[in-house]
Amino acid sequence: MPRRKSSVKKNRADKKRHLKNSKVKQDLKKAIKKFQTLLSAKNIEEAKSFLYKVYSKFDKAAKKKIIHPATANRKKSRLAKRLKKTA
Repeated sequence: MPRRKSSVKKNRADKKRHLKNSKVKQDLKKAIKKFQTLLSAKNIEEAKSFLYKVYSKFDKAAKKKIIHPATANRKKSRLAKRLKKTA
């Protein structure tokens, strides 16, 4: 356990940040999974409209530095490719 006040405060802040970041990542994973279920159910139109929501979640996570911007772009590209292949 840390002894200094600054270290104790840093630990508190790290815990809060970790909770917030993990919540964003969970939401992102849920959105991807929902998109994939739409694709597997052949709901192409619904999947197309939902893809923009997934894009938004990726962009927001990248903007907040929760995931790397290149990772967000790569995953967005792969989802778009998958949609095009299915359609």
